[in-house]
Amino acid sequence: MACDLCNLLAAPDSALIWADDRVSVVAVDEPEYPGFTRVVWNAHVKEMTDLPAEDRVHIMNVVWAVESAQRQVFAPEKINLASFGNMTPHVHWHVIPRYRDDAHFPNPTWAVAERASPAEVLAARRALLPALHAAIVEKVKAS
Repeated sequence: MACDLCNLLAAPDSALIWADDRVSVVAVDEPEYPGFTRVVWNAHVKEMTDLPAEDRVHIMNVVWAVESAQRQVFAPEKINLASFGNMTPHVHWHVIPRYRDDAHFPNPTWAVAERASPAEVLAARRALLPALHAAIVEKVKAS
């Protein structure tokens, strides 16, 4: 079975924000959640504990840099960090800025929507994406 994340990393496009030889940071095209970012281990590895300790520290430093950049640029109510892999068993982390006015708050993003997100609010958040991506690069390099 083909891995969606391996395929994504094999053909990176404008969604790639930053990468090194071990980890890639990718913008997720999720219209209701501007700033949604995925941190992906470049090699196909199923579980965090399959990675040596040094590599686990490295990927988490990148996750924390992305969270820090989202907090700095977006000032969300909360950041959701998640690593599931049930559908795509490849080490990756979801880093999702959350707001009281988002479609699902306070529930998970995969729950039934509670409301429609205001279009003007989403547009304002999308306008911050270049600043977010620059902040991610800066913070990852500093980590």
